[in-house]
Amino acid sequence: MYLLIGATSKLGTRVARRLLAEGKPVRAMTRTPDKATELKKLGAEIVPGDLRDPGSLARACAGVEKILDAAHGFPGEADNNPQTVDDAGKRALIDAAKRAGVQHFVFTSALGVSPQHPIDFFRIKFATEEYLRASGMSFTILRPGAFMEFWAALVGEPIVKTGKTTIFGRGDNPINFVSADDVARYALIALDDPRARDQVIEIGGPENLTLNQVAAVFEKIAGRSAQKSHVPLPMMRVLSFVSRPFNPALSRQVAAGINMDTADWTFDPRATQKKFPVPLTKLEEYARTRYA
Repeated sequence: MYLLIGATSKLGTRVARRLLAEGKPVRAMTRTPDKATELKKLGAEIVPGDLRDPGSLARACAGVEKILDAAHGFPGEADNNPQTVDDAGKRALIDAAKRAGVQHFVFTSALGVSPQHPIDFFRIKFATEEYLRASGMSFTILRPGAFMEFWAALVGEPIVKTGKTTIFGRGDNPINFVSADDVARYALIALDDPRARDQVIEIGGPENLTLNQVAAVFEKIAGRSAQKSHVPLPMMRVLSFVSRPFNPALSRQVAAGINMDTADWTFDPRATQKKFPVPLTKLEEYARTRYA
Protein backbone atom coordinates (compact mmCIF):
# COMPACT_ATOMS: atom_id res chain seq x y z
CA MET A 1 0.00 0.00 0.00
CA TYR A 2 1.23 3.47 -0.98
CA LEU A 3 0.18 6.35 1.27
CA LEU A 4 0.17 9.81 -0.29
CA ILE A 5 0.13 12.77 2.09
CA GLY A 6 -1.21 15.88 0.39
CA ALA A 7 -2.86 13.71 -2.23
CA THR A 8 -4.82 16.59 -3.78
CA SER A 9 -1.74 18.79 -4.24
CA LYS A 10 -0.19 19.39 -7.67
CA LEU A 11 2.40 16.69 -7.02
CA GLY A 12 0.25 14.29 -5.00
CA THR A 13 -2.50 14.10 -7.62
CA ARG A 14 -0.05 13.40 -10.42
CA VAL A 15 1.71 10.62 -8.51
CA ALA A 16 -1.59 9.06 -7.43
CA ARG A 17 -2.86 8.91 -11.02
CA ARG A 18 0.32 7.19 -12.22
CA LEU A 19 0.36 4.63 -9.40
CA LEU A 20 -3.34 3.82 -9.92
CA ALA A 21 -2.78 3.48 -13.69
CA GLU A 22 -0.15 0.85 -12.87
CA GLY A 23 -2.67 -1.03 -10.74
CA LYS A 24 -0.95 -0.24 -7.44
CA PRO A 25 -2.93 0.25 -4.21
CA VAL A 26 -3.09 3.90 -3.17
CA ARG A 27 -4.33 5.43 0.06
CA ALA A 28 -4.80 9.17 -0.31
CA MET A 29 -4.77 11.26 2.86
CA THR A 30 -6.23 14.73 2.57
CA ARG A 31 -7.73 17.43 4.76
CA THR A 32 -10.39 17.95 2.09
CA PRO A 33 -11.82 14.57 0.96
CA ASP A 34 -14.35 16.37 -1.27
CA LYS A 35 -11.44 17.40 -3.51
CA ALA A 36 -10.36 13.77 -3.95
CA THR A 37 -13.46 12.61 -5.86
CA GLU A 38 -11.49 11.98 -9.05
CA LEU A 39 -8.89 9.86 -7.23
CA LYS A 40 -11.65 7.87 -5.55
CA LYS A 41 -13.20 7.12 -8.95
CA LEU A 42 -9.79 5.93 -10.16
CA GLY A 43 -9.62 3.45 -7.26
CA ALA A 44 -7.81 5.25 -4.48
CA GLU A 45 -8.79 4.76 -0.86
CA ILE A 46 -9.53 8.23 0.51
CA VAL A 47 -8.83 8.85 4.18
CA PRO A 48 -9.35 12.15 6.00
CA GLY A 49 -6.25 13.28 7.84
CA ASP A 50 -4.42 16.33 9.07
CA LEU A 51 -0.73 16.73 9.84
CA ARG A 52 -1.80 18.66 12.93
CA ASP A 53 -3.75 15.63 14.20
CA PRO A 54 -1.40 12.79 15.29
CA GLY A 55 -4.32 10.39 15.68
CA SER A 56 -5.28 10.74 12.04
CA LEU A 57 -1.67 10.09 11.03
CA ALA A 58 -1.54 6.83 12.96
CA ARG A 59 -4.73 5.65 11.24
CA ALA A 60 -3.47 6.67 7.80
CA CYS A 61 -0.12 4.87 8.25
CA ALA A 62 -1.61 1.55 9.39
CA GLY A 63 -0.70 -1.24 6.96
CA VAL A 64 1.27 1.06 4.66
CA GLU A 65 4.49 -0.02 2.95
CA LYS A 66 5.60 3.26 1.34
CA ILE A 67 4.83 6.95 1.93
CA LEU A 68 5.12 10.00 -0.30
CA ASP A 69 4.77 13.23 1.63
CA ALA A 70 3.72 15.98 -0.79
CA ALA A 71 1.97 18.33 1.65
CA HIS A 72 3.15 21.69 2.90
CA GLY A 73 1.93 24.72 4.82
CA PHE A 74 3.83 27.46 3.02
CA PRO A 75 0.85 29.81 2.48
CA GLY A 76 0.57 29.85 6.27
CA GLU A 77 -3.10 30.58 6.76
CA ALA A 78 -4.15 30.68 10.42
CA ASP A 79 -3.08 27.47 12.18
CA ASN A 80 -2.12 25.75 8.92
CA ASN A 81 1.42 27.10 8.61
CA PRO A 82 5.06 25.96 8.33
CA GLN A 83 5.43 25.68 12.11
CA THR A 84 2.36 23.48 12.64
CA VAL A 85 2.51 21.53 9.35
CA ASP A 86 6.09 21.39 8.08
CA ASP A 87 7.74 21.31 11.50
CA ALA A 88 5.60 19.64 14.19
CA GLY A 89 3.29 17.92 11.69
CA LYS A 90 6.04 16.29 9.63
CA ARG A 91 7.87 15.08 12.74
CA ALA A 92 4.60 13.54 13.95
CA LEU A 93 4.14 11.89 10.53
CA ILE A 94 7.66 10.44 10.57
CA ASP A 95 7.10 9.11 14.09
CA ALA A 96 3.76 7.55 13.07
CA ALA A 97 5.32 5.97 9.98
CA LYS A 98 8.14 4.46 12.03
CA ARG A 99 5.72 3.02 14.60
CA ALA A 100 3.60 1.55 11.79
CA GLY A 101 6.60 -0.22 10.27
CA VAL A 102 6.64 1.76 7.01
CA GLN A 103 9.43 0.43 4.80
CA HIS A 104 10.25 3.56 2.80
CA PHE A 105 9.51 7.27 3.26
CA VAL A 106 9.78 9.82 0.44
CA PHE A 107 9.89 13.40 1.66
CA THR A 108 9.32 16.36 -0.66
CA SER A 109 11.68 19.11 0.45
CA ALA A 110 12.82 22.07 -1.68
CA LEU A 111 15.82 23.07 -3.74
CA GLY A 112 18.16 25.32 -1.77
CA VAL A 113 17.15 24.35 1.77
CA SER A 114 19.68 25.05 4.48
CA PRO A 115 19.77 25.84 8.22
CA GLN A 116 20.78 29.44 7.36
CA HIS A 117 18.15 30.13 4.69
CA PRO A 118 16.51 33.56 5.13
CA ILE A 119 13.00 32.06 4.73
CA ASP A 120 11.72 30.02 7.70
CA PHE A 121 9.95 27.52 5.41
CA PHE A 122 13.28 26.44 3.88
CA ARG A 123 14.98 26.20 7.28
CA ILE A 124 12.14 24.00 8.53
CA LYS A 125 12.34 21.79 5.44
CA PHE A 126 16.04 21.22 6.11
CA ALA A 127 15.37 20.38 9.77
CA THR A 128 12.72 17.84 8.69
CA GLU A 129 15.23 16.23 6.33
CA GLU A 130 17.57 15.78 9.31
CA TYR A 131 14.77 14.36 11.45
CA LEU A 132 13.94 11.82 8.74
CA ARG A 133 17.59 10.80 8.38
CA ALA A 134 17.79 10.19 12.13
CA SER A 135 14.60 8.09 12.18
CA GLY A 136 16.31 4.93 10.96
CA MET A 137 13.75 4.43 8.19
CA SER A 138 14.72 3.96 4.57
CA PHE A 139 14.16 7.32 2.88
CA THR A 140 14.47 9.41 -0.25
CA ILE A 141 14.51 13.20 -0.11
CA LEU A 142 13.27 15.07 -3.17
CA ARG A 143 14.38 18.68 -3.59
CA PRO A 144 12.41 20.19 -6.48
CA GLY A 145 12.79 23.74 -7.71
CA ALA A 146 9.98 26.23 -8.25
CA PHE A 147 6.96 24.63 -9.95
CA MET A 148 6.45 26.22 -13.36
CA GLU A 149 2.70 25.59 -13.16
CA PHE A 150 2.37 28.04 -10.28
CA TRP A 151 4.44 30.77 -11.90
CA ALA A 152 2.82 30.26 -15.28
CA ALA A 153 -0.55 30.84 -13.65
CA LEU A 154 0.69 33.84 -11.66
CA VAL A 155 2.69 35.66 -14.34
CA GLY A 156 1.68 34.15 -17.67
CA GLU A 157 -2.02 33.40 -17.49
CA PRO A 158 -3.01 37.07 -16.98
CA ILE A 159 -1.16 37.92 -20.19
CA VAL A 160 -3.23 35.40 -22.13
CA LYS A 161 -6.49 36.52 -20.52
CA THR A 162 -6.08 40.28 -20.11
CA GLY A 163 -2.83 41.35 -21.77
CA LYS A 164 -1.52 42.55 -18.40
CA THR A 165 0.61 41.03 -15.64
CA THR A 166 2.39 41.91 -12.42
CA ILE A 167 6.02 40.98 -11.74
CA PHE A 168 7.32 41.11 -8.20
CA GLY A 169 10.73 42.75 -8.20
CA ARG A 170 12.91 43.56 -11.19
CA GLY A 171 12.23 40.21 -12.86
CA ASP A 172 15.81 39.91 -14.11
CA ASN A 173 17.08 37.17 -11.78
CA PRO A 174 17.39 33.71 -13.41
CA ILE A 175 15.24 31.05 -11.73
CA ASN A 176 15.03 27.33 -12.41
CA PHE A 177 11.45 26.25 -13.03
CA VAL A 178 10.45 22.58 -13.06
CA SER A 179 7.22 20.94 -14.15
CA ALA A 180 5.18 19.13 -11.51
CA ASP A 181 4.81 16.31 -14.05
CA ASP A 182 8.59 15.86 -14.13
CA VAL A 183 8.78 15.93 -10.33
CA ALA A 184 6.08 13.23 -10.27
CA ARG A 185 8.29 11.04 -12.44
CA TYR A 186 11.11 11.44 -9.93
CA ALA A 187 8.70 10.68 -7.09
CA LEU A 188 7.86 7.34 -8.70
CA ILE A 189 11.59 6.60 -8.99
CA ALA A 190 12.02 7.53 -5.33
CA LEU A 191 9.21 5.19 -4.29
CA ASP A 192 10.23 2.12 -6.28
CA ASP A 193 13.84 2.29 -7.52
CA PRO A 194 16.31 0.72 -5.04
CA ARG A 195 19.01 3.09 -6.32
CA ALA A 196 17.07 6.00 -4.81
CA ARG A 197 17.15 4.58 -1.27
CA ASP A 198 18.77 6.86 1.29
CA GLN A 199 19.46 9.45 -1.39
CA VAL A 200 18.81 13.15 -1.88
CA ILE A 201 17.56 13.87 -5.41
CA GLU A 202 17.77 17.50 -6.48
CA ILE A 203 15.27 18.21 -9.25
CA GLY A 204 15.20 21.07 -11.71
CA GLY A 205 13.99 21.88 -15.16
CA PRO A 206 16.06 22.35 -18.33
CA GLU A 207 16.01 26.18 -18.24
CA ASN A 208 16.91 29.05 -15.95
CA LEU A 209 14.53 31.89 -16.84
CA THR A 210 13.87 35.33 -15.42
CA LEU A 211 10.28 36.34 -14.70
CA ASN A 212 10.60 38.82 -17.55
CA GLN A 213 11.48 35.88 -19.81
CA VAL A 214 8.49 33.94 -18.45
CA ALA A 215 6.31 36.89 -19.44
CA ALA A 216 7.94 36.93 -22.89
CA VAL A 217 7.04 33.27 -23.44
CA PHE A 218 3.39 34.07 -22.79
CA GLU A 219 3.52 37.19 -24.96
CA LYS A 220 4.73 34.93 -27.77
CA ILE A 221 1.87 32.49 -27.17
CA ALA A 222 -0.72 35.29 -26.91
CA GLY A 223 0.67 36.97 -30.00
CA ARG A 224 0.80 40.40 -28.38
CA SER A 225 2.90 42.54 -26.09
CA ALA A 226 1.74 42.73 -22.50
CA GLN A 227 1.47 45.62 -20.08
CA LYS A 228 3.89 44.62 -17.31
CA SER A 229 3.78 46.23 -13.86
CA HIS A 230 6.73 45.73 -11.51
CA VAL A 231 6.47 45.85 -7.72
CA PRO A 232 9.71 47.57 -6.61
CA LEU A 233 12.04 45.69 -4.27
CA PRO A 234 12.11 48.51 -1.67
CA MET A 235 8.32 48.38 -1.46
CA MET A 236 8.43 44.59 -1.06
CA ARG A 237 11.00 44.86 1.74
CA VAL A 238 8.86 47.35 3.63
CA LEU A 239 5.72 45.27 3.13
CA SER A 240 7.42 42.08 4.36
CA PHE A 241 8.70 43.87 7.47
CA VAL A 242 5.55 45.73 8.48
CA SER A 243 3.21 42.80 7.84
CA ARG A 244 5.22 40.28 9.86
CA PRO A 245 3.54 40.87 13.27
CA PHE A 246 -0.08 40.74 12.08
CA ASN A 247 0.12 38.77 8.81
CA PRO A 248 3.11 36.40 8.88
CA ALA A 249 1.79 34.51 5.83
CA LEU A 250 1.91 37.61 3.66
CA SER A 251 5.29 38.57 5.11
CA ARG A 252 6.70 35.12 4.26
CA GLN A 253 5.36 35.16 0.71
CA VAL A 254 6.74 38.63 0.01
CA ALA A 255 10.09 37.66 1.55
CA ALA A 256 10.18 34.65 -0.76
CA GLY A 257 9.54 36.95 -3.71
CA ILE A 258 12.43 39.16 -2.63
CA ASN A 259 14.69 36.13 -2.31
CA MET A 260 13.72 34.90 -5.78
CA ASP A 261 14.60 38.29 -7.24
CA THR A 262 17.96 38.65 -5.49
CA ALA A 263 19.45 35.23 -4.60
CA ASP A 264 20.82 32.42 -6.77
CA TRP A 265 17.88 30.29 -7.91
CA THR A 266 19.63 28.65 -10.86
CA PHE A 267 20.18 24.91 -11.17
CA ASP A 268 22.01 22.54 -13.50
CA PRO A 269 20.04 19.28 -13.81
CA ARG A 270 22.76 17.30 -15.62
CA ALA A 271 24.13 15.45 -12.57
CA THR A 272 20.65 14.26 -11.58
CA GLN A 273 19.82 13.41 -15.18
CA LYS A 274 22.94 11.30 -15.47
CA LYS A 275 21.85 9.14 -12.54
CA PHE A 276 18.09 9.20 -13.11
CA PRO A 277 17.28 10.14 -16.73
CA VAL A 278 13.86 11.79 -16.95
CA PRO A 279 12.51 13.87 -19.88
CA LEU A 280 12.37 17.49 -18.74
CA THR A 281 9.67 19.94 -19.79
CA LYS A 282 10.46 23.43 -21.06
CA LEU A 283 8.20 26.29 -20.02
CA GLU A 284 7.05 27.02 -23.56
CA GLU A 285 6.12 23.36 -24.07
CA TYR A 286 3.96 23.42 -20.95
CA ALA A 287 2.48 26.84 -21.74
CA ARG A 288 1.47 25.88 -25.27
CA THR A 289 -0.15 22.68 -24.02
CA ARG A 290 -2.02 24.47 -21.24
CA TYR A 291 -2.80 27.92 -22.66
CA ALA A 292 -2.39 28.04 -26.45
